[in-house]
Amino acid sequence: METSVACYARGAFPRNVSSSQHSTSLMSPASISSSFNAKVLRTSSLFGESLRLVPKSSLRALKTKNSSITPKCAIGDSLEEFLTKATPDKSLISLLLAMGEAIRTIGFKVRTASCGGTACVNTFGDEQLAVDMLADKLLFEALTYSHVCKYACSEEVPELQDMGGPVEGGFSVAFDPLDGSSIVDTNFTVGTIFGVWPGDKLTGVTGADQVAAAMGIYGPRTTYVLAIKGFPGTHEFLLLDEGKWQHVKETTEIGEGKMFSPGNLRATFDNPDYSKLIDYYVKEKYTLRYTGGMVPDVNQIIVKEKGVFTNVISPTTKAKLRLLFEVAPLGLLIENAGGYSSDGHKSVLDKVIVNLDDRTQVAYGSKNEIIRFEETLYGSSRLKEAVPVGAAA
Repeated sequence: METSVACYARGAFPRNVSSSQHSTSLMSPASISSSFNAKVLRTSSLFGESLRLVPKSSLRALKTKNSSITPKCAIGDSLEEFLTKATPDKSLISLLLAMGEAIRTIGFKVRTASCGGTACVNTFGDEQLAVDMLADKLLFEALTYSHVCKYACSEEVPELQDMGGPVEGGFSVAFDPLDGSSIVDTNFTVGTIFGVWPGDKLTGVTGADQVAAAMGIYGPRTTYVLAIKGFPGTHEFLLLDEGKWQHVKETTEIGEGKMFSPGNLRATFDNPDYSKLIDYYVKEKYTLRYTGGMVPDVNQIIVKEKGVFTNVISPTTKAKLRLLFEVAPLGLLIENAGGYSSDGHKSVLDKVIVNLDDRTQVAYGSKNEIIRFEETLYGSSRLKEAVPVGAAA
């Protein structure tokens, strides 16, 4: 539901980041992987403006906040205003603002891309790049400029890259630069997904260890949807004409409603339980809302505050969704919004990320929809051990 919530300061500020880490000069990160070339991280622009950095004055202003004051997170706040109320962690604010700038630029590059027979391209410095690779480079660039990211990796570069930030008080970030890039030419909505973990590890951790997760959504509107661990709700920011982000929606509850987005339907051929679940949705006259892009299909659950998204495996159709880059970040966004997630047995936030390329099946939605999903596919649900729901009956 859309509400305005009070934001309480949660203790003292973390360790200060040294002033050298907030220098506006471009650092040349030493890469763990020889496949990553820091020289490609060139300054990019939107309408002739350089990728904007977090102002030092904004970070200094956080120090003057009195922790006894209870600020109000209001619809209409700018992104910076919201973040200063939502978290006392200045480094996290710096990172989320930097990523917001990258998403702003990616939105423009996607909107103005030239699409031919094989790819959609746009300019990056002096290069012409496919838009997914352009988005990838912009996000690495933003993380470098934030000066608080230690390691980063992406679906396009699935190896840890050293971004030059600190281990103590810093973060590691995993992202899918442009989910749905193959449907840009058809003008469908596509998006960026990222998750933020504290310190220097992206394996041996779970989705529940994330301190923040977000989506950038490039459609008729460009929006930035984010969740911060320990702060209620999942929050949507709209990109205004002047290039600023404005807080336009907060979601704290995912209710019941007959709307479904069934991914990987070919699995119904040899997974009879998934076929049974899909038959239930059709029989009960659920509204089909499926674009083929995971970002818009999951985002609509947050925006509409109802529905279910499924992507299920079978003996002949293996899991393709990556836990680190897609499933865990979206899991935090859904669960912070009051929804639930499942791999069939447990929340996706409880799954340990063993390898960077780990993959899984997943469902997101309201509590009853996840109960139905688990009971139909596996006979029981961790969320409810009593009477079966719907298709599982």
